[in-house]
Amino acid sequence: MNDLANESMNRSQNPLGIDFNTPALQRKRRLRALKDRMARWYVSVGGLAVLGAITLIFFYLAHVVLPMFQGAELESRKAQQPAWLAEAQAPLLLAVEEQNQVAMRLDTSGAVQFFELKSGEALQRLQLPLPQGVSVASVGQDQPGTRRVVLGLSNGQALIIQHSYKITYPDNVRAIAPQIEYPYGEAPIEVDPQGRPLEHIAVNLNSGTLMLAGSTGNELHLISLAREENLFTGEVSVSEERINLPQIGEPISQLILDPRQMWLYVFNGDSSADVFDLRKRSLNGRYELLKGGSNRVTSATSLLGGISIMIGDAKGGIQQWFMVRDQDGKSTFQWIRSFQLGDSAITQILPEERRKGFMALDADGRLGIFHSTAHRTLLKEQVAEGSAIAALSPRASRVLVESDGKLQRFVVDNPHPEISWSSLWGKVWYESYPEPDYVWQSTSANTDFESKLSLSPLAFGTLKAAFYAMLLAAPLAVAAAIYTAYFMAPRMRTKVKPVIELMEALPTVILGFFAGLFLAPFLENHLPGIFSLLLLTPVGILLFGFLWTKLPESIRHRVPEGWEAALLIPVVVAVGWFSISISGHLENWLFDGNMRLWLSNDLGIPFDQRNALVVGLAMGFAVIPNIYSIAEDAVFSVPKSLTFGSLALGATPWQTLTRVVILTASPGIFSALMIGMGRAVGETMIVLMATGNTPIMDINIFEGMRTLAANVAVEMPESEVGGTHYRVLFLAALVLLMFTFVMNTLAELIRQRLRTKYSSL
Repeated sequence: MNDLANESMNRSQNPLGIDFNTPALQRKRRLRALKDRMARWYVSVGGLAVLGAITLIFFYLAHVVLPMFQGAELESRKAQQPAWLAEAQAPLLLAVEEQNQVAMRLDTSGAVQFFELKSGEALQRLQLPLPQGVSVASVGQDQPGTRRVVLGLSNGQALIIQHSYKITYPDNVRAIAPQIEYPYGEAPIEVDPQGRPLEHIAVNLNSGTLMLAGSTGNELHLISLAREENLFTGEVSVSEERINLPQIGEPISQLILDPRQMWLYVFNGDSSADVFDLRKRSLNGRYELLKGGSNRVTSATSLLGGISIMIGDAKGGIQQWFMVRDQDGKSTFQWIRSFQLGDSAITQILPEERRKGFMALDADGRLGIFHSTAHRTLLKEQVAEGSAIAALSPRASRVLVESDGKLQRFVVDNPHPEISWSSLWGKVWYESYPEPDYVWQSTSANTDFESKLSLSPLAFGTLKAAFYAMLLAAPLAVAAAIYTAYFMAPRMRTKVKPVIELMEALPTVILGFFAGLFLAPFLENHLPGIFSLLLLTPVGILLFGFLWTKLPESIRHRVPEGWEAALLIPVVVAVGWFSISISGHLENWLFDGNMRLWLSNDLGIPFDQRNALVVGLAMGFAVIPNIYSIAEDAVFSVPKSLTFGSLALGATPWQTLTRVVILTASPGIFSALMIGMGRAVGETMIVLMATGNTPIMDINIFEGMRTLAANVAVEMPESEVGGTHYRVLFLAALVLLMFTFVMNTLAELIRQRLRTKYSSL
């Protein structure tokens, strides 16, 4: 009986009587299982490889970016005490030449000593041609990098010198020959007719005109020297003009000449400055620099370019000031930002020759390294015991300090001082700007250029381009996907969907080329027609739908169910033709013949031909296939049993769509939108070719923008490998990667929540 029962059971499970235990079928099963395992491992390894590659990219970008946020380092070298230093008088000036091999020292007797920077060994000693019994009372330097120095003498005269270094290569060995030049002759120039010592002196040369400013007590002297050379004889003539300015009531403590010879800054009293307008030869205004009666100005100098004035005080503070034009058009001396070195008085401020950075030395021998634009303190370190004098090399890589009869060398490692979080993402008050602003301007033809590396306008431009692209693409793509998957006839769907997905194969460079050369000027010339098209198209579709419902059923039933959308093609074409045709008439009737001028003049809305509207249309066209394809699959994948069940319970097709189908497909639709958003954020060629690439922060649809991706594509080939600009571009790429990662993570969390919420339908 048991055998009969087992045989009956086997026949019920295998009615065809196939023997599944044959060797051939077993081999097939093993082969199939092997293929399944290999496929599973292949997919797993591939997925892990993708994750690993993304992780490696992230760490590589971080490896390139992180050095920008490190501070400066100061490495001390062995102190030197050469024999010639013991016989020299008190120093007035130290300088280091470009190659960091030769240094110069000037003392109060007018003796110039050149020596090797590394060993301190004397190379050459020169005595300046000073009158008998005259000493150097003050020293002033022209802009950083000029090596032009003016000496204020004790007899009221001034001597202009220039230290230079001639490089030769005898026997293929570099040799540097230092020398002193006298561009305005060896004879001193009379500044004070009464022969009083020049306590403070300043010099500037601009377009062949030399300007000298000196002070004796509270009396100010200003001389302009024009040097002309005869082209035929080579004879040089110098014409002198004395400029009379309003006199100062308090003792003068510092003089600074603007390199454009527009302003003269006179620091007087304890904490005030008089700014003179040299063009009008009048006083611009008196400005209080320090708050608190116990504080006073102890040092002042101009940064590279001469626009910013750095002021050190007796309490270890350093302030940055420059001239700013207010709303009334008047220039005022404006405080910008402050730094703090210590508690002792600032004795010396050394500006860099290639960047907007500077070093400061206080009375206790503490050295600080700062950067003005980044508002960054990079280093504070003790370099001497007590008072000292220092020199900064042209490349800002060496510091020479003299204190207590010793020379101390320091090696400076400060590669990226321009970068800080505030300069990258916050508003920065740049030189000659009326107020703080977000600005990206990485390069300039000017050597004293202030780098403006704010990523805010680039991030804003990225989101702006993506917003306008999604504003066009999202409703069209999602609505088209819903209609195609739910209402359209299957045969028509098999034709429409591949055509829309084929749009994704169009190269974005072609779309950008088309948008930049054709679409942008077309939109500019037909602005009223374009806006009419955007308004009339939905009106025309709704009106056609309404009229279609009013037609007799005998006519409407001639069109197969699900094919009604084909009737909208001529409607859309007709509305488009009509809108463009009436564009000129609308422009003449409503906008006096020019809508662009009407926007700019009457509404105050700037108009740029390559603007966000062009980008929205072109990039929206590129994003539509991504969103459409994924959303359509999500809607089409909703089980038909849900749809039929809803209809069977009495719901209308529209109620079924809104309350069952869309809710069930919402995770897929949301994923489609996020993928489309990611595509829009990372798009490069369209925004590169269809916008003006202007990094501005303006939501105006008629203004252009610059995105992070486009900025990297444009400027990476021009950046110096390993430089600050190069690393900031890598930071822009890292920001894009992080933005995509965060957006995708949030999208996945929301998608999973939607799936859990509507999985019970």
